[in-house]
Amino acid sequence: MPKVVVLDPLSPEGLKLLEAAGSIDYEVRTGLKGEELRKTLQEFDGAICRSGVKITAEVLEGNTRLKAIVRAGVGVDNIDSAAATRLGIVVMNTPGGNTVATAEHTIALMLALSRNLFPAYQSLLEKKWERGKFMGTELAGKTLGIVGLGRVGQAVAERAIGLKMHVLGFDPFLPEHRAKELGITTCKNLDEMLPEVDYLTVHTPLNDQTRNLIDRPQIAKMRKGVRLINCARGGIYNEEALLEGLESGHLGGVALDVYPKEPCTENPLFGRPHVLCTPHLGASTEEAQSNVALEAVELLVDFFTTGAVRNSVNMAPLDPKTLEGLRGYLDLAYRMGLFMAQLDRNPPQRCKLRFQGEVASRDTRLLSSAFAAGLLSQALEQAVNLVNAEILLRQRGIELAEERSAEVGDFSSQITAEVARQEGTSIVAGTVFGKSLPRLIQKREFRLETPLEGIMLVLYHRDVPGVIGKIGEIMGRHNVNIAFLSLGRAENKPGGEAIGVLALDSYPPAEAITELLKLEPIHKVTVVQLPPRGELPSWLSVGVPRE
Repeated sequence: MPKVVVLDPLSPEGLKLLEAAGSIDYEVRTGLKGEELRKTLQEFDGAICRSGVKITAEVLEGNTRLKAIVRAGVGVDNIDSAAATRLGIVVMNTPGGNTVATAEHTIALMLALSRNLFPAYQSLLEKKWERGKFMGTELAGKTLGIVGLGRVGQAVAERAIGLKMHVLGFDPFLPEHRAKELGITTCKNLDEMLPEVDYLTVHTPLNDQTRNLIDRPQIAKMRKGVRLINCARGGIYNEEALLEGLESGHLGGVALDVYPKEPCTENPLFGRPHVLCTPHLGASTEEAQSNVALEAVELLVDFFTTGAVRNSVNMAPLDPKTLEGLRGYLDLAYRMGLFMAQLDRNPPQRCKLRFQGEVASRDTRLLSSAFAAGLLSQALEQAVNLVNAEILLRQRGIELAEERSAEVGDFSSQITAEVARQEGTSIVAGTVFGKSLPRLIQKREFRLETPLEGIMLVLYHRDVPGVIGKIGEIMGRHNVNIAFLSLGRAENKPGGEAIGVLALDSYPPAEAITELLKLEPIHKVTVVQLPPRGELPSWLSVGVPRE
């Protein structure tokens, strides 16, 4: 009989369901860490946790028994999923259980901030009656900006519309037609949204693209008196910029439920006028905790009774032989998705993948899922992998189609991806050199050959003498080394439109990009950051020996 350990407090409903399973023996051991946690995990086949326990690579080291870990909640920051993958441990989460609770907490903070609830109550505690001091603001008729329109963002929008607010939304992966169905007016970019909002809330993951997403320049673009709310992840707002905005009077209020480092008991924003802070209560409702507990138990019971793997954040349902045979093309498709997501951040409406040559005889459904995982990986709160990528894409109203042809073209195998957006269609093609070297071989009508790895500088320009030398000179002055250069032109003659892709050893500073754009032949410059050569997402690294 499988043994399961519950590492964090779980709702009574979850424990009852675990007990009712009958085929699983379980124990509750909370508050463990370090060596004690490591030894405990070696005694069990499965584990259920929330956010309290830290399951690190060190506590998993040498574990040959543990088969599955389920996080009762969305974020798996407290679990080293890569280490678990290397040991063959499935990591699952429960992405849907907290949605309503987090959305309601966002609305609660907006209302409390607008009606000065906390300072008014504090005044009463001090035996004062100061009705005139706490004049509030109605939400009805105001404009709410929502950055990130996944489950929680959409739930917030629904409730805000019910309060008669006008809702603007920015999400690179929500098509305009889907937003209209939800009653949301979409913005092409963040800068378009900011000057229009009275309230701003963010519901995105925290990554390199969203860290300090709202900083001093963004605050300066907003109306005086705007109120900011964050129930997503600490670090999306630059707290120093928030403090400066409050002190200058530009910001009308700030409400935070999350912080860059938690637990957080000291913060310069605490105690300031027009600030309301809570200790990460977004998911802290009886219903949410019951929902995630029940879902977590169901996932683990299904895993041990039927072998089913659902909501996995680190593994795909592939046998090692199939995975090894497809790994190079799965990596290629994933990197092509990442590349296209960063080249154009407007929301996609349709995706089509064409598989040509030998690869067309493989399981192309998995390759399409890998592409979708790359396209979505930096836009969603939850982990995206082969298991859930296509579902998440379709949930956002984005079509995904395939074409296959056994006819061999310039390469024995080739994958071509088309992503249609309202502004037009982007086309990228790639192949694999050897067994595991993904290469970009086409962008739009331009033919070229460049590694899909690391920091890539993509430039559109006229093919005239001297432009490449000027690019190199600018990079050199900013101490940015060019590791590789690939050029392609639409027609095989000089003077026409061309594309240059530079592989860089370091990220170019903003000043260098500005100088490049000032060069008359250059039309557009984009920086794309892909994983280094050989670095695979955790769900694709199963069976790869550790170096």
